[in-house]
Amino acid sequence: MTAISAHGITVRLGGRAVVREVDLDVPEGQWVGLIGPNGAGKTTLLRALAGLLPHDGTIALHDVPTAALGRRDWARAVAVVPQEPVTPPWMTVAEYVLLGRTPHLGQLARESAADRDAAARTLARLDLLEHRGRPLGTLSGGERQRVVVARALAQEASIVLLDEPTAALDIGHQQQALELLDTLRSESGLTLVAAMHDLTLAAQYADRMVLLDNGQVAADGPPTEVLTQESIARHYDAHIRVVLIDERLAVVPARPGS
Repeated sequence: MTAISAHGITVRLGGRAVVREVDLDVPEGQWVGLIGPNGAGKTTLLRALAGLLPHDGTIALHDVPTAALGRRDWARAVAVVPQEPVTPPWMTVAEYVLLGRTPHLGQLARESAADRDAAARTLARLDLLEHRGRPLGTLSGGERQRVVVARALAQEASIVLLDEPTAALDIGHQQQALELLDTLRSESGLTLVAAMHDLTLAAQYADRMVLLDNGQVAADGPPTEVLTQESIARHYDAHIRVVLIDERLAVVPARPGS
């Protein structure tokens, strides 16, 4: 079954088409790395897929058109890790992560023991249990980022959209967060679409890469086909080398002429 089926997606911001006629079909359980230079339209496309921006074209989740879904059903199916999340400084880590359970609650209902257990399991898997009573305002940027990922995972949606999920994390916590996502994908068929600037890190985990440039799909396929020196030089205006390490690609900066 297809987890996401998007066709002809066009998003206009300030009268300008930021995303133009994008088609994207993502099978259940696939990890798609969404890459491209700054301003390519990655965040805008993710927000459209999450139902947060008006768009032209059609989107279906698990073969159900989103036009037929209520807001709560959409939220149960899709969790979002935004690039600039709102994190109220007075709210505790446990309270914030528990917000991920909101789509599962009825009107005026309170969180159940099962909701609290789901939030606690996620905190444990992201090494955050010892921080659960701390206000968000006392956390480092990296700790806050892990809490945002935890809130999304506590939602237990079948699709997770991530916008630069590891940008504020050190290398150890980058690996921890991405390994957890990959484990959940293996265990429960989680579908992931992650916009990432770090091409090497994206290539370590993504099954497939979609390269956006100027709001359009410039390349779509396995990392070995998309991450070529010629393609990166053309779309990023960058001097790099692409090398193979343990059957995975690494993108290494190179000085011009070297």
